[in-house]
Amino acid sequence: METLPEGAVRRCAHRVNSVHSTVYFSPDVRRELGALGVEHHRAVYFASRSAAFGRVGPGVVTATFHSFKHDLVAEHLPRVWDVVTPDEVLAARLRAADTTLRRVLGDELVVSPEMAEAAALALRAAEACERAARPLYSAHADLPVPDAPHLALWHATTLLREHRGDGHLMVLTRAGLDPVEALVSHTAAGRGMSLEWLVRTRGWSMAELTAGQDRLRVRGLLDADARLTEAGATLREELETETDRLDTAPYAHLGAAATARLTELVRAFTATAVAAGAFPADLNG
Repeated sequence: METLPEGAVRRCAHRVNSVHSTVYFSPDVRRELGALGVEHHRAVYFASRSAAFGRVGPGVVTATFHSFKHDLVAEHLPRVWDVVTPDEVLAARLRAADTTLRRVLGDELVVSPEMAEAAALALRAAEACERAARPLYSAHADLPVPDAPHLALWHATTLLREHRGDGHLMVLTRAGLDPVEALVSHTAAGRGMSLEWLVRTRGWSMAELTAGQDRLRVRGLLDADARLTEAGATLREELETETDRLDTAPYAHLGAAATARLTELVRAFTATAVAAGAFPADLNG
């Protein structure tokens, strides 16, 4: 396994995640599933991300998604499967990815040689992803690879994103951070969603989030102003470093030069998507 330059795994993984995440903030997936009878935005999200599991209930989603309050998940699952099947959701999600990427990247970039190159590189990296103890990755790895390069790239970025995410949950659990504590410490690090977005999207109340901050203060990880202490900053960096270690295999398989090239390509795609308004302006407060 090739040794990669310091930071290479994280740099590539974060750019890959941005390509994957364009669909989460897109009106296209809501429109596609709305046409099938799934109208609530939370039901759309839970169904589209969990459909690879098949017809699952709220327990599986709460466990594998980690950051959502179980009560919120249970409002929509398994009821959504009485409206639409997982296979219908997967097809709708792929149609939405096609529409979204064409809109935020443009048709010329979608059919470019750079897109085909990025898809090939990302798929090659995903060959070395590991199934054991990685349920979201493993479920998506059972899905077929789309033929169109931009959709193949989106599929590959989904695999790489979920592989890293599954590993990150192992690290959070080992560090003794519950979902709320993980969220608010991530926000305090300047990398996560604003507290307002967490209330809006994750089902936790502001009181529950501030209680999580209080628990972190007791551990010496947050200060009175909800900023990371030195110990808190050290812990957050240790979490990311260990996540990088667990996520090394795909990029080592790809190799240093090809990982750098994939990073370059998806960085350019992300910049184009951001300029096209692919992500909410207030996402990080």
